[in-house]
Amino acid sequence: MCGRILADLGADVVKVEPPGGEADRLQPPFVGDIENRDRSIPWLAANVNKRGVTCDLGSVDGRALFARLAAKARIVVESFPPGRLGELGLDSVLRDAIVVSVTPYGQDGPLARVPGSDLEVTAASGSLWLAGEEGRPPVRTAQPQSPYWSGMYGALGALVALQSPVAQRVDVSAQAAMTTVHPPAPVWWDIAREEHARTGPFLLGRSNVGSRFRNLWACADGFVSFAIQGGPIGRHTGRMLAEWMAERGTVPAAIAAIDWTVFDNTTLSQPEVDELEAAIAPFLRSLTKAEFFDGVVKRKMLGYPVGDASDSLADPQLRARDFWRHISPARGLPPLPFPGGFALFDGKRPEVRRPAPRVGEHNAEIYGEVGVGARELARLREAGVI
Repeated sequence: MCGRILADLGADVVKVEPPGGEADRLQPPFVGDIENRDRSIPWLAANVNKRGVTCDLGSVDGRALFARLAAKARIVVESFPPGRLGELGLDSVLRDAIVVSVTPYGQDGPLARVPGSDLEVTAASGSLWLAGEEGRPPVRTAQPQSPYWSGMYGALGALVALQSPVAQRVDVSAQAAMTTVHPPAPVWWDIAREEHARTGPFLLGRSNVGSRFRNLWACADGFVSFAIQGGPIGRHTGRMLAEWMAERGTVPAAIAAIDWTVFDNTTLSQPEVDELEAAIAPFLRSLTKAEFFDGVVKRKMLGYPVGDASDSLADPQLRARDFWRHISPARGLPPLPFPGGFALFDGKRPEVRRPAPRVGEHNAEIYGEVGVGARELARLREAGVI
């Protein structure tokens, strides 16, 4: 993901894989539900805009070949165990390069050489502890998160290092990256010695008397995020909610009795909160996500729908900003919608210039750029080095 971000920003990124391709190429799901090393959706998504070569770093010839590539590189991104490139005798080649190491736990400390899956480093970060329902075991997200957070920080570190006139080493720990996902939790413990816990669909920090406020609600076709809040915008939201209820029928007595000019949610007891939420729940269940969001925007209220992947694809804001691109994910397949660049630069979105490379697709092209001739390339291929 680190390389993907740099490639999106215009860098010429070369993906180096072992002969036959890396294991992640067989990570499901697959385009068209056909298992194939060129059809893994997670792999394709993380490797667009890159060129690709194969190289056996375990062989003498492979290390020499990689050294020729690395000697021309400004940035080298690696996820080997810490120190692996040095063990391969490549330190001297990388002396003038920015080396970005993205590993589960970083390059020193007792866990420096310990492998770790997304689930393990997310658990070790503490962020897994906060996900799920109160009183029940923690739950992991449906898709891995740590590769994307650590890759993002790796790309940021590489860009900062580019500003230095001397070579830099960027050491990214996925554990540390995931610890930043919920920054209030460690700060809260450090300052108040109070530990955040799993709250499920409820909010923290909205009460002076320990009451919980629901933040996720069922609606007619999914879920929406909404909460009873105070302050100027919270009171405005409550007033608008009451007017909206009146437009669609009747306002429940618990809502009608509130003076929104002085409403203070921080002092409500839990029974009072429960009464208000019981009055609001049927109204929200009567709305679709689209109806809810249209009403919220129209009335300048706090709240938003909980979108799924299909909602993102159909989102008018993303379409208005020309976010989606269409690329062919694999040879012989028609173009499919694909997320575009993450930002606009002078009003232009970075292009998806090429699909993810096939295994060894650019061997001849890239190795030719570092002086490897056709005869040598054939010998390396025959020897299983590429």
